[in-house]
Amino acid sequence: MRLVSAADITRSPVGAALVLLGAALAQAPSAVAARPACPSDMARVGRACIDRYEGSLVRLDERGRERGAHSPFFPVGGARVKARSRAGVSPQAYITQREAASACAEAGKRLCTDEEWLLACRGQQQRAYPYGPKEKAGRCNDHGVSPLLRLHGKPATELFTFELMNDPRLNQVPGSLAKTGRFRRCKNPNGVADLVGNLHEWTADPSGTFRGGYYLDTHLNGDGCQYVTRAHSPNYRDYSIGFRCCAEQHQRLRPPKAPPQRVGKAPRSGAERPAQRARRPAPPKP
Repeated sequence: MRLVSAADITRSPVGAALVLLGAALAQAPSAVAARPACPSDMARVGRACIDRYEGSLVRLDERGRERGAHSPFFPVGGARVKARSRAGVSPQAYITQREAASACAEAGKRLCTDEEWLLACRGQQQRAYPYGPKEKAGRCNDHGVSPLLRLHGKPATELFTFELMNDPRLNQVPGSLAKTGRFRRCKNPNGVADLVGNLHEWTADPSGTFRGGYYLDTHLNGDGCQYVTRAHSPNYRDYSIGFRCCAEQHQRLRPPKAPPQRVGKAPRSGAERPAQRARRPAPPKP
């Protein structure tokens, strides 16, 4: 008996087709290749993803189309907005927790839980600061100027009113709010910037919690990563409070299951047979 060689197979029409199919599959992306756990504007934090930068906003129209950036120096005021994580922009302040949650949802994200936020800031090593165990001057934007005193020059007891603390000029005073990522060494090992200082950041705690301190204070309610404020409702806003979003990690793709191969034509089982119409009984004869 003559053995069939590989050359014989490739010379046949079926064999040639199989060779071409194999070459095409070799060049195609693998179905089992894993997607990145997090998109490029986010970093891993435990089983979730967290924005690399404090949130800024883009305005949306009634159909959900982007219509340009929302000013970070003005409240949302009922506008439809979407969160984004970008370097080199002024992050959004003057935002309530509920507005921040809605903006994250428009981006397919959500506010971070307190546990996720703390894990991003402290890590498994339980760091006191995103960059290490001890505070280092100048690493983060935590020693800025007071825009309230600079603009209004009133005693502290008269400054802390809702109207004054929502003055849109405050974060435009030089030496106050910094653009995202401006303090390049204020990062955790995964590249998440400004977790301490710059702006307080709302978390998902429904009672109203923000963390991390801002450019004038990272110690009053805890040091560095331990800074936490729970004194305001989810509807509160002022010049010192911003946010960042979290999201679930992408699901990794699994290899597709090969369809079962049938040899010949199997008879239909009773369950596979098409339903038959029931015959109507003949009417009784008179």
